[in-house]
Amino acid sequence: MSEIASMLVTHRKAKIDEIERSWHGDLEALLSWISSHGMVEECAVLKTCNRVEIYVVSPRGEKVLFEFAKKARVSSRIIDFQDHDESLLHLLRLASGLESMIIGEDQILGQMKELYSMAKEAGTTGWTLDVAFKKAISVGKRVRRETRINERSISVGSAAVDLAEEILGSLEGRSVLVIGAGDTGTLISKALLSRNIGELYVTNRTFGRALSLAAGLGGTAVPFDDMKEMIRTSDLVISATSAPHYILRRDDLEEVVAKRTKGTLLMIDIANPRDIAEDVGEIPGVELRNIDALREISAENMRLRMAEMEKAEAIIAEELDLLKAKYKRKRAEELLGRIYFQAEEIKAQECIKAMNKLGARHTLGEVEERVLMDMSHSIVNKIFAEPTKVLRNAAERGDENCLRFVEELFGLEADDDEEDA
Repeated sequence: MSEIASMLVTHRKAKIDEIERSWHGDLEALLSWISSHGMVEECAVLKTCNRVEIYVVSPRGEKVLFEFAKKARVSSRIIDFQDHDESLLHLLRLASGLESMIIGEDQILGQMKELYSMAKEAGTTGWTLDVAFKKAISVGKRVRRETRINERSISVGSAAVDLAEEILGSLEGRSVLVIGAGDTGTLISKALLSRNIGELYVTNRTFGRALSLAAGLGGTAVPFDDMKEMIRTSDLVISATSAPHYILRRDDLEEVVAKRTKGTLLMIDIANPRDIAEDVGEIPGVELRNIDALREISAENMRLRMAEMEKAEAIIAEELDLLKAKYKRKRAEELLGRIYFQAEEIKAQECIKAMNKLGARHTLGEVEERVLMDMSHSIVNKIFAEPTKVLRNAAERGDENCLRFVEELFGLEADDDEEDA
């Protein structure tokens, strides 16, 4: 019987460069390569910066995936192989944000939708994977709707933006200066734009980097030497450079702040080591927050997210039982289909024999033939009514012994052998 099997290369075992080296070429080429295998009936691939996951439907799934890993020269040290039930659980947890580096993050759900759609458009999925991915996406949405696992920022950069919004009441229409155009400065700038700020200014010691970041986000790059003048007209300053020493001291800012015509200047320093001297916060009209406070906020937010995991796990367990029951019912329906097909063939043959015998003595019209066919059809349905219920119940219980006994009883084992072959 064909079931889902999966092969995972993720951040749990592999480094980023190992994940990147795991599979080469575009997604379409990878799907085409996997689906071309004679034992693969369906396949899908989830490929992000933190994971490469391959899902196949096959009667020999793990063996097929092991072959792929060997051909692609991916070390077994960084691979997790999962069977049908493990794959289903992982998909539900993944869509819910429980398998991400940052618990509860939302990005993976959108990535899953997009990558599943690509596999579907490529024609490499079927009923088995469609059911699994649709359920996973549905569960991911439910977990975020019924828990708070994706609420509250847990990165220092995002927490800085949340803190600024909390202190200032709103960031809408505010003028913001971001000092630093590295990875952290980029994340902060993007988070700020989502709050509908007025103007975004970016400065960096290397002006080219400030130009590049500002151009990509629709902001304005400011030369590093003009930073103090820009501070004078800003509502909020967030500093995140990699400088080994202070870049702003009290002496640098006292005169600047004295010339301000706006209200209190909020400055948030998330650099380590710090960019802004601590005594800057003593300047009248300046409110300074540093990375230590943000780390406490981030840690508290992470604790709150972790507390929501129990609720998420309960939802996943409930939905997983429903998903497994659906696959089990499918097994029963396939078996019943083969039984009824066999019965219909016997019924048709016997009806023809009976009509031939009756036709030798009497002329049979359409009415007589219909009565005979309806009667035989009714007999078949009534004989199989109770066994059908028993078989469906056995499938939902996962009673493999019962299912195999029925296959043996009706002589259906040969079909399984042919499918495996």
